[in-house]
Amino acid sequence: MKPDYFNDKLENKASIIQPNEGEKLELSTIAITFKVTSEMSNDQLGVYEITLPPMAIGAKLHYHRFMDETFIVNQGELTMQVGKEEYKAKPGTVAYVPRFTPHGFKNDTDKTVKLTLIFNPSQKREGFFKGLHETLNEVPINPEKYLKLYNKYDSFPVDTSNMIPIRK
Repeated sequence: MKPDYFNDKLENKASIIQPNEGEKLELSTIAITFKVTSEMSNDQLGVYEITLPPMAIGAKLHYHRFMDETFIVNQGELTMQVGKEEYKAKPGTVAYVPRFTPHGFKNDTDKTVKLTLIFNPSQKREGFFKGLHETLNEVPINPEKYLKLYNKYDSFPVDTSNMIPIRK
């Protein structure tokens, strides 16, 4: 059969992920649900639902070299640090954080925060979250192991002496 160079081949490869669907990880302080994975998107996009209970830290100040990150606040008030500035992000807030932009996020309130986190490209981010699940559930947390995981998945703490996402 001769290849057709002139017509598009249409295929249905869509994924519809309903509320409460997706693989869910419970970390020591947060919950992550995989909505669109690296495998689904050919490593182009990762969409994750994050639940931060009261006073939980999602991530301390860090940056990425090869991916951009977008935050969409769905419920509660998210505290975001971008560079040296801190912002209160209410529901409906969209924060686009391009690569090489130091950022961190946490819940400073007594109410749960829910947000959608988007990575582009996704850089197999599910491996990072699964590694976090393992690392943050160890007692004590091993900082060298944590940093190795961070670096493998394109995350670089601004201050390695203050990188573990736990309140002191």
